[in-house]
Amino acid sequence: MSKIQATLAALAAQQKKGLIPFITAGDPAPAMTVPLMHALVEGGADIIELGVPFSDPMADGPVIQRASERALQFGIGLRDVLQFVREFRLSNQITPVVLMGYANPIERMGQDAFIAQASEAGVDGVLVVDYPPEECEDFAARMQQQGMDTIFLLAPTSTGERIALVGKIASGYVYYVSLKGVTGSGNLDLDAVAEMIPRIKKHVKVPVGVGFGIRDGATARAIASVSDAVVIGSRIIQELENTPHENGVAAVKSFISGVRQALDE
Repeated sequence: MSKIQATLAALAAQQKKGLIPFITAGDPAPAMTVPLMHALVEGGADIIELGVPFSDPMADGPVIQRASERALQFGIGLRDVLQFVREFRLSNQITPVVLMGYANPIERMGQDAFIAQASEAGVDGVLVVDYPPEECEDFAARMQQQGMDTIFLLAPTSTGERIALVGKIASGYVYYVSLKGVTGSGNLDLDAVAEMIPRIKKHVKVPVGVGFGIRDGATARAIASVSDAVVIGSRIIQELENTPHENGVAAVKSFISGVRQALDE
């Protein structure tokens, strides 16, 4: 059982829901990334999604696009992101870390080199937005050999056939995109999410996390009532954008603590 699976199984046994926050590595400043990761854990995060900056983040809305642009201005690339994970692991070997990003940086490094270096750094899973499941069964198998999960996105438009295909090769969890559109957009339709989750669970045996459009403790709690975990990204980036750097780590910890409290009530 992978670290991600063990974490989510332990939460389920306690009848608790997973809290999966997202930050972009290198934003708002490279020196803040590892302190932010620790702050997320202290605030109650169960798994961390760490965004790999990319110049064309097509699934991301303007908030996360800006975060990527800021990180790229600092020259942050995939190797730097792996180094952040290594630093985080010096004092935290428990909290799973998922790298979220796009195929280009991995392909540039080479899949075998990436898998080896990610494993060595202490990465637990990857979510590659533009790796379709039908094209990366081999990649997912090699990841699993190294104890890492490959996480796939599902959307309101996903067909039964696509859900079944993801169910065959997904491990760790699947990430259900609650909205048609990009990150940070639109309003949540809880009824639509509640309708879709059983359709997914018919084919997918791993837990289902839901993201896109979760803004606060109330929306997180509502989504958690129908899912196994909630994913929050854009709202955390906005917190960092609206807070002076010196207060950013404390602000993010406080925000996540509030969401954790709402989930556990």
